[in-house]
Amino acid sequence: MGSERLWIRSIVNNNVVLAVNERGQERVLLGKGVGFKQHPGAEVDRRIVVREFVPKNKVIGNQRYAMLADVPVVYLEVVEAILEKFQELVHTELDEGVYLDLVDHISFAVTRLKKGLGFHNSLLPEIRTFYPQEFQVALYGLEQIREKTGFVLPEDEAGAIAMHLVNGELQYDNLNQATKTTLLIQKILRVFRDSIGVKLDERSLHYTRFITHLKFFAQRLFKDEMLDTDDRELQGLVRTQYRQEYACAEKIAAMIWQDYAIAIPEEEMMYLTVYIRRITRPDD
Repeated sequence: MGSERLWIRSIVNNNVVLAVNERGQERVLLGKGVGFKQHPGAEVDRRIVVREFVPKNKVIGNQRYAMLADVPVVYLEVVEAILEKFQELVHTELDEGVYLDLVDHISFAVTRLKKGLGFHNSLLPEIRTFYPQEFQVALYGLEQIREKTGFVLPEDEAGAIAMHLVNGELQYDNLNQATKTTLLIQKILRVFRDSIGVKLDERSLHYTRFITHLKFFAQRLFKDEMLDTDDRELQGLVRTQYRQEYACAEKIAAMIWQDYAIAIPEEEMMYLTVYIRRITRPDD
């Protein structure tokens, strides 16, 4: 946590407060007992603050943070444990919104379980394969939920938790974008298999690197931030030396144009070709 002094502006519940610093900037603070027996104007005890947010949109932000007032503190503890495990395994910065998304999702998942409502995640096999580290963290989250609440959530929920982590990792605006990324990777692999006909070893380092490239390729595509430099000499060299792999990349680009109406720049084609080459001929 930072060292700036903060004062309580309003209390959401015993564990969530809206605070303000010396410059009048708002912060949402989470911590067990941070609002207990406190009052507006009291200085915050920074030692018990475990998470701090800067509201990006005051109206929407305050509404989202206010929902924490009705959430048992145990879910905040579970999410904190999940994010600590994520940092331990993945070492990637997450968008702040993933914390609230996970609290909301886990709370709803437990409520759904109490009501006897089933949940089927049709993308579970892809999530487990494409995002192994995020899925491992999500399984840890299910164990934390079991230990802290006694509720045993199905593995399908681990898939959903993993997707929230992916969403925060890629800093998408909503979970739908992470789902679109997973579906796009699925389509690309289908085109790859039909074009190249090579059986992929999903346990290999080259496969992991290929999926990682596709994940960030999809991020750039959906955020309209595709790479597009003009190194024609290098691009021509790749096209000439890796003809089969480039033809596969062309088929992938054609699929993307047909399904998403997005044209793939030549630089992205070059990188896609190189990664296809690496996974098909790892010993080259």
